[in-house]
Amino acid sequence: MLEMRPDCERCGTDLPAQNTGAFICSFECTFCAECADALDDMCPNCGGELMDRPTRAKKLHDEYPPSTVRKFAS
Repeated sequence: MLEMRPDCERCGTDLPAQNTGAFICSFECTFCAECADALDDMCPNCGGELMDRPTRAKKLHDEYPPSTVRKFAS
């Protein structure tokens, strides 16, 4: 199951699990659409391709909670 990280690792933008607009690589490094575009859809951590992250319906958050651990390092 995907971690569904809550923020962009590059700029810190909030990326709620139920919303579109997040991009991930195969290691689940997570970026907003603007940063993914600036990175030319390539993960700066592993060099993998950044793809659209699927959404998780809000009604499933209690049973399958998204991560609350933020990865943005200011």
